[in-house]
Amino acid sequence: MGVSLRPAPADTGVVFRCSHEGGSTDIPARFGSVVGASQSTQLGVGASRISTVEHLLAALRATGLDNVIVETDGEELPILDGSASGWVSLLERAGHAVLASPRKSLLVRKTVEVSWGERRISISPADCFSFCCEIDFDHPLIGHQALDIPELTAEVFKQELAGARTFGFEADAERLRQAGLALGAGLENTVVLSKDGLLNEEGLRWPDEFVRHKGVDLIGDLALLGAPLLGHVEVLRGGHALHHALVQALLSDSDALSWVDETSPGSSSVVEEEGR
Repeated sequence: MGVSLRPAPADTGVVFRCSHEGGSTDIPARFGSVVGASQSTQLGVGASRISTVEHLLAALRATGLDNVIVETDGEELPILDGSASGWVSLLERAGHAVLASPRKSLLVRKTVEVSWGERRISISPADCFSFCCEIDFDHPLIGHQALDIPELTAEVFKQELAGARTFGFEADAERLRQAGLALGAGLENTVVLSKDGLLNEEGLRWPDEFVRHKGVDLIGDLALLGAPLLGHVEVLRGGHALHHALVQALLSDSDALSWVDETSPGSSSVVEEEGR
């Protein structure tokens, strides 16, 4: 499967151009395109689908790239090593161009919260994008983990978040495969947990790599708002469906968000890069 990242004009946003027999279909990376949230974020228009978009979307958002056409001939983006670091490297190699159109951000005007039993997510007004994630798993290598990012910048993302890999449990692997999910998962791209340990010989990249990866997923899923977000997020036991529920709640409340001009010179587009 091939993937190409190509420049796009101002106000295009991120668009997945999915080729298929007879042509191609453009799928905007917006909440209205969401068609699934099982194991990854899946977007679709008509019969066309593209999944595992969250890591690339997180890398684009964190590095300040607003307008990109992602051309692909598959139904899932490459998982690479299970983290966002490969996408960051590609974007750094490609560079970016500042466009004449000013960058606009979405400013959170009021606190919005979604609760599902013991799981909850909220966002409140702030002058930058920040977040706190907490997870709690009954496993000796995870347990309770918390991550606090006072301000998301490109450097913070690169150093503290991008390298965190997706993770899963050995006990769930066969069930997921029978359901047609996680078919490309393996030790080369997934942290796999046994009943009381880790199957990956190289070990963890951070002791709290698990919650760091949840932070990457959160950034990628909130990018479906279509613009940089100014607000503070707190999430407990998050996941793609819960993240999407917050996006939906924000978009459904006419008083929750407002557009503001950023002080930066303009929106940006990737120069050009290709990968496989």
